[in-house]
Amino acid sequence: MNYKGVIIEESLEDRAILDKVKILNTKVENVTPQHKTSWLTKWTLDTVEISEGKADIIADRLCKSLDKKHPWYADYKNEKYHYVIYRDKVFKVDLSDPKLYRHAKEYGISIGIPDYQVDFAPEDKIWQR
Repeated sequence: MNYKGVIIEESLEDRAILDKVKILNTKVENVTPQHKTSWLTKWTLDTVEISEGKADIIADRLCKSLDKKHPWYADYKNEKYHYVIYRDKVFKVDLSDPKLYRHAKEYGISIGIPDYQVDFAPEDKIWQR
């Protein structure tokens, strides 16, 4: 089963990775103070589809393509796995065990991503403790 997710174009140092995925939709949004990305006034959100056979390869390339200067992540999932990708770090969460999100969330917060943005599994009560 293919994966779907969102990649923010402005998060990428090397946008060539976008040529390796299928872009389903593109939306440009204004950035608000709540986003905590004061270096941007807008961002471009690409909803993407990635074939199951390329998910690991794309994750590896994405983690090397994300901006070094600012904390970002990209993610995509299917019915079985959720990839959460940071610069130089990839988490592949098995959706049958959502407790595994804890490490992905903790890591994101540790590098400066606001906690409300790492709500990959809001129903995960373990993280709330």
